[in-house]
Amino acid sequence: MWSERIAQALTAQRAADGWRQRRRIEHNSVREITLDGQRYRHFSSNDYLGLSQHPAVMAAWQQGVREAGVGAGASGHVTGYSRHHAQLEQQLASWLGYPRALLFISGFAANQAVIHLLAQKSDRIIADKLAHASLLDAASHSPATLRRFAHNQPASLAKLLATRAEGGTLVVTEGVFSMDGDSAPLAELAAETRRAGGWLLVDDAHGIGVTGEQGRGSCWQQQVKPELLVVTFGKGFGVSGAALLCDDATADYVEQFSRHLIYSTAMPPAQCCALLAALAQIQQGDALRARLQQNIARFRAGAAQLPWQLMASDSAIQPLIVGENRAALALSQRLAQAGCWVSAIRPPTVPPGTARLRITLTAAHHPEDIDALLEALYDAAGE
Repeated sequence: MWSERIAQALTAQRAADGWRQRRRIEHNSVREITLDGQRYRHFSSNDYLGLSQHPAVMAAWQQGVREAGVGAGASGHVTGYSRHHAQLEQQLASWLGYPRALLFISGFAANQAVIHLLAQKSDRIIADKLAHASLLDAASHSPATLRRFAHNQPASLAKLLATRAEGGTLVVTEGVFSMDGDSAPLAELAAETRRAGGWLLVDDAHGIGVTGEQGRGSCWQQQVKPELLVVTFGKGFGVSGAALLCDDATADYVEQFSRHLIYSTAMPPAQCCALLAALAQIQQGDALRARLQQNIARFRAGAAQLPWQLMASDSAIQPLIVGENRAALALSQRLAQAGCWVSAIRPPTVPPGTARLRITLTAAHHPEDIDALLEALYDAAGE
């Protein structure tokens, strides 16, 4: 039975041009990527500020290894919580204006943990229709009732909030959306949520480090302080991991009862050292953010006459909607032949009929990289 089911699913995936393939990377310098001996200009990295290659961040990780080894050795509730973890949590909380921060091994784990712990049968979760899979999966598998409001539409949220809830209400959104690159109207969403007596959860994976004063993210930029803020370290920080920002009581509750936190090995202390160094670079990273914005503006100005739909995004994520899976794959391959690496994103990650090239720009790109990508796109359009 299992073998037959697996075979049918794989056959259907291939037939729909939805086959996902991991590629072994030989070298990745943010600006360039090498695989199968071929070097490409790299436009699929989430390392928006290029900090994964920053000398200070790499040196901090190496120093952390010398001090504490390569692993935590246990859950943070056993012996895995070091002074490096505590320092990172304290600095994050102070920087973002929250009483507490709790570290998680990934953004996916943090989102799953928070929703899994808080949501009970009498509660409801109202999520943006395009919220990340980690949020929607957690909500749909929780005992709470899941409703979804129209993407970035406060009026749609208000309509759903107008009905009375038996238990608590958790409104869920992203700061900057991972596939469309647009920003949530957080101030309006927060106002509607609080008017209804609910809590707001914002996943700011793609905003933290990149937007707001000192890179404090989307919420800081829009002067909103959600009850629950998840920030991840695999994008603007250039490393990996995540943190939940919240009040003292909620942090205590998570520490006492979250299975995701209690039964997972803590992130390596050396990783915390690297993240502290990345945080320092972000706090003084106005020049990096300015360079990123210049690259975004250069690309958008040059792409204005392309035949594909360029979505309205002022973030590092520049989605070019192609339509069908096969066409998106063909365009991705055509760009690779021109020396530009851009991944095709297909359903179910994005809605059917909106397969796209998810072009990501970084502070590490040079103007000539942007121009080469634009030239390749116009050549492909002409063909």
